[in-house]
Formats: sequence, C-alpha cells, structure tokens
Amino acid sequence: MHKNKRHIQTIIIVAVVTAAVIGLVRHFHIRHFRCVVPGVLYTSGQPRRMDYTRLLYKYHIGTIINIRVATEHREENWYNEEISWVRENGVNYVELPMERKDRKRQVPDEATQKKFLEIMAKDENLPVLIHGNSGRKRVSTLAAVWLIKQKGYTFEQALQVVERIRGNRPTDPEMEFLRGLHNNRE
Repeated sequence: MHKNKRHIQTIIIVAVVTAAVIGLVRHFHIRHFRCVVPGVLYTSGQPRRMDYTRLLYKYHIGTIINIRVATEHREENWYNEEISWVRENGVNYVELPMERKDRKRQVPDEATQKKFLEIMAKDENLPVLIHGNSGRKRVSTLAAVWLIKQKGYTFEQALQVVERIRGNRPTDPEMEFLRGLHNNRE
C-alpha cells in the first residue's frame, strides 16, 4: 500500500515538473522565429504577450510588419494587444497584408514588394520583424524579395533561406515566383 502511494506521488511530481518545463519553453520561445540577417531582418509567427518585450530587448526590433489580412485580425485579441504594445514602446508598425487564399502560391504582389523594399532601405526602420500567423510561407517569400532584389542573393541562396524559414520546400508556383525575382532583379 505504501509503495502504491509513493508511486502515485512520483507520477504526480513528474507530471507537474513536465508541465512546468513545457510552460517555460513556450514562455521563452517565439513561434517559428528565424533570423534572416542578424540585426536587420527576422521572421516569426504571431507574437504573443511577452514575445513583444523579448523582441524589443533581445533583438532591438525597430519595425514590426504584419502581413496578416484584416479578416485574420478579428479572430483573437492579439491585434489590439499588438497595436497597444507598439505605441507604448515606440516601435514602427506597418501592415502589408498578403492574401492566403491560394495555399499553393502565397507570394507578395508588386505593391507589397515595393513598400517592403522601401521600409528595408531605411536604416531607422531596422531591425525589422515580419510576422504572419504561422510565420512560414508568406513571410519567407517576402524575405526572399529583399534578399534577391536588395541584397543580391542568387536564386539558390534565397531558396536556402526560404526553406529554413518554412521548414520545407516551396510549392512549384512559389519556386517560379522566386526564379522570376532573380531573373528580373534590377
């Protein structure tokens, strides 16, 4: 009887410690956070609560670019939290909505590309964090625009970064978009 009670206590302690560790990992982990170029460009999924403060103090983020469309803003209270936080902390905030209707081709249009490149060209905006919902597909193709058009990355170099951000290979239409960026760079 005494052994059973001790066994149950051990299981409870292990469960509590495991839950605490999982909670701490989530607390100190920004969803799909990636460094594209240190001190210049970062990508992530939707930041939550303390993520904003960590981004400011650890990475000195000067501008947050939200690529989520308006319909994504209203599903949770994150939007109001984000707007309040950037105002209180003097961080620039830009909305560059990128539709995600076509899951196979999540790429920025010409106007979005132009605006993004203008933001990245101004030192006072740096470092920049681009975030979407998950921080993978749309942010990776937008980052590739800058890497190819302003940093002079080759298609292969940009593809490596895109794959690291996404965690997988882009779709054929997205690959075509990346090749087009490289072939048409100015």
